[in-house]
Amino acid sequence: MHFQGSHILNIGQFERSDVDQLFAVADAMRPYAHRDKVTRVLDGAILGSMFFEASTRTRISFGSAFNLLGGQVRETTGFESTAIAKGESLYDTARVLSGYSDVIVMRHPAEGSVAEFAAGSRVPVINGGDGANEHPTQALLDLFTIRSELHSRKREIDDLRIAMVGDLRYGRTVHSLSRLLSLYKNVEIRLVSPTELRMPGDIVEALRSSGHKVIETEVLEEGIAGVDIVYSTRLQEERFASPADADLYRGRFRLNQSVYTANCEPNTVIMHPLPRDSREGARELDDDLNDNPNLAIFRQSDNGVLVRMALFAIILDVVDQVSAHASKVNWYTERRF
Repeated sequence: MHFQGSHILNIGQFERSDVDQLFAVADAMRPYAHRDKVTRVLDGAILGSMFFEASTRTRISFGSAFNLLGGQVRETTGFESTAIAKGESLYDTARVLSGYSDVIVMRHPAEGSVAEFAAGSRVPVINGGDGANEHPTQALLDLFTIRSELHSRKREIDDLRIAMVGDLRYGRTVHSLSRLLSLYKNVEIRLVSPTELRMPGDIVEALRSSGHKVIETEVLEEGIAGVDIVYSTRLQEERFASPADADLYRGRFRLNQSVYTANCEPNTVIMHPLPRDSREGARELDDDLNDNPNLAIFRQSDNGVLVRMALFAIILDVVDQVSAHASKVNWYTERRF
């Protein structure tokens, strides 16, 4: 794809070479994300951050990524704080706010809403999640994490064995990641969920059409045996008609240290897009996994900054200028990575 000035709306835009290019830039962003250096390459640029659904990691990591490149962020959270609450259309909102910004990130609860907004925008728009549809940057950071974790084991994404566990019907992160995995070779995917929360059929068929082996099961122990990655998901209760409907499935696929030890290979990586539900009765990833060195969920969230920095740098065409605007860090920066 031609990144410069482009909207990032769905994974279907990407070829494998695009992903390789993005990940190479993300790797080059480590000194800035780790505070070894500072760059002001986007000094004067403005990110419009529009989040109409609750978000911690996505919203703040996008803002941090833009700040780390030297840009400024203007945030809008919730419908009630915008003219949309007064009946303004997404098109009109896009026309106005794109006049105030150089790039916009948007999350919205309705499928297709970000694409509708992008149609009215005069600047690039990045999809931060549209309902149960897609979350393309989460998929990219997930794949970047998979690549990083496998490299430490001298493995590649081709020939990956991965289990996706939990709410696969409404979990937009697994939808986008599945579409992204279709670009690779000989992937085995275990889909572990209740029948009612199975992965949408079109995504399963697309994976199989790409030559991948897809196994669907309701048995957690069967699904996580003999894989490289266990990718657990939170029950997307906000997509259910009522909390009582969601409660039918809560805690059904709980992974803890004893289940992990009994069924997973010793180096199986544990991932989760976060937030994990730590309430009693849920706990899809138990706290007793916190000391497991294969728990990659916080490395995964850190990687979101790298990937989003790379997207901004490529879309705004400053990749070759980043180091020219770099300087030393003036403050104490030691971190435990």
